[in-house]
Amino acid sequence: MESILVAGGAGFVGSHACKALSKAGYLPVTLDNLATGHADAVKWGPLIKADIRDAEVVRTAMAEHQITAVMHFAASSLVGESVVKPALYYENNVIATLRFLEALTAGGLRNIVFSSTAAVYGAAVEDPITENAAKIPTNPYGETKRVIEGALQWMSQAQGFSWTALRYFNAAGADEDGEIGERHDPETHLIPNMVRAALGTGPGLKVFGTDYPTPDGSAVRDYIHVTDLAEAHIAALLWQRKGGESRAFNLGTGQGLSVLQMVAAAEKVLGVTPPHELAGRRAGDPPSLVADPTAAQTAFGWKAVRSDPETLIRTAAAFERSRAKG
Repeated sequence: MESILVAGGAGFVGSHACKALSKAGYLPVTLDNLATGHADAVKWGPLIKADIRDAEVVRTAMAEHQITAVMHFAASSLVGESVVKPALYYENNVIATLRFLEALTAGGLRNIVFSSTAAVYGAAVEDPITENAAKIPTNPYGETKRVIEGALQWMSQAQGFSWTALRYFNAAGADEDGEIGERHDPETHLIPNMVRAALGTGPGLKVFGTDYPTPDGSAVRDYIHVTDLAEAHIAALLWQRKGGESRAFNLGTGQGLSVLQMVAAAEKVLGVTPPHELAGRRAGDPPSLVADPTAAQTAFGWKAVRSDPETLIRTAAAFERSRAKG
């Protein structure tokens, strides 16, 4: 069985990628320091509890598990926190990843799929956003991901490996079997907070920003189911192995929904309006981010198939109910 090293495989998207890899016949080998991940989310392969900066651990894992490719999810990812603590984000997302890449190339890296973000675009003018849009991040989180995309380009030329950067728009939802889901602490994402407010397992929802230049004044985002994201990573890896160009791809649905539209969708799915209050904008949040996913669809035949609002909310709510029951 082919082994894939999954850095950050105990986290939200990483754990779903591990499940998708297992279903596709691979052995996911998780490397995670568990700073924000959860050991009980590692269900489909071994867990190496270590930091990606530990070069010896990385090289040993590559050799012992005969790693053939890498998926890199390990990062700090809270936009608001990145604005307050930019040095932390450069340390965790840039410096740590550079050390990781150095160890991987020393161990014979051939293929890597990198978890990037739509935040590299900042307050993009295009709607929807293509991969050629200007990359002017409005927060340190997006900037650190942009820096690593550049590093991958230059290091791959020097070291001879292939890479794909997948620019997620808004990851959401949960595993359809209810085994894993979103458990950030603190939780800053809309859908889990909205679900918890509606189910009474969390505080009331805050709608950040009601004066954006959008149809209802609330921020517009392209929400994509985490299992759709996970499957895209496998498709991207296969694309590389067929000789596909090393480059970045958007992952989204191409359809934007506002925060208030998602609140209305939650009422329809859950039968109750999530308690919510209107608040000011969060620092670093652009008004609208909607993907043009055509390139990924064309290159490796991937398309989001579970990312309608009802499925996003239903799966998130099912996981939250199971989590609340312990």
